[in-house]
Amino acid sequence: MTYENAVEAAEFIRSKYDHPVEAAVVLGSGLGAFADELAKAVRISYRDIPHFVKATVAGHSGQLVLGEIEGKHIAVQQGRFHYYEGYSMEQVMFPIRALGRMGVENVILTNAAGSLNTDIRPGELMLISDHMNCIGVNPLRGPNDDRFGPRFPDMTSVYDPDLQSIAHEAAEAIAQERFENGSDEEKRDLLKRGIYCALSGPTYETPAEVRLYRMFGADAVGMSTVPDAIAARHQGMRVLGISCITNMAAGMEEGGIDHNHVMATGEQVADIFKELLRRIISKIG
Repeated sequence: MTYENAVEAAEFIRSKYDHPVEAAVVLGSGLGAFADELAKAVRISYRDIPHFVKATVAGHSGQLVLGEIEGKHIAVQQGRFHYYEGYSMEQVMFPIRALGRMGVENVILTNAAGSLNTDIRPGELMLISDHMNCIGVNPLRGPNDDRFGPRFPDMTSVYDPDLQSIAHEAAEAIAQERFENGSDEEKRDLLKRGIYCALSGPTYETPAEVRLYRMFGADAVGMSTVPDAIAARHQGMRVLGISCITNMAAGMEEGGIDHNHVMATGEQVADIFKELLRRIISKIG
């Protein structure tokens, strides 16, 4: 996918929506309901956007939704592309490159993830403080077009500290309101913090692999987000990452892992998740 391809996709999207887009949100499995919160929404199927491919995973609607929320004009990817679907890394990260060519400066990446940390439980949200790319390939591999960004982009602070502070403040405010009569523990733990490890999938991890990634220092595992984050930082975009913890990773508890359960858990936390995104977006500027 070339720079010109990204510009073509960006111009097509702009032709469907009259307002400058201030932020973008990428929604993971089971989290797509947030797109329904947008006012005056314009929905564009990925099939209609030049050079976009098709989303094939259950829980990923496969459309870009543009609209207004909390006084901000945003773009929402209702579903993403994954390396395990058979797409190239260029295809996986192409939507982020197109959004970058639209002038979008802030992107919120969300996902469903399995927990490697006994202190981060299913049904909780985790703020991504850093990541490990264990997919086996870097999305920027190959010839570099300097119009996207530098050949060797710095990854010291992939996830923007200021956006993380905004997310923490929003979570604390929600906790104070919702758990006014609850314990300090409930109020403090609405948004955990941890390191996300991205793997290629589509299989879930084995117990032996889980033990290895825990030794590495990872707190959660998933099959997305990191290519998007790298592509965004390559273009100078500010990135915020949030994982919805849907299960404990293999071997940490009895029983297996099922995608339907992942989807169901995402739906259970949808209310708090949507409120958190609303408050974060209201502060982005």
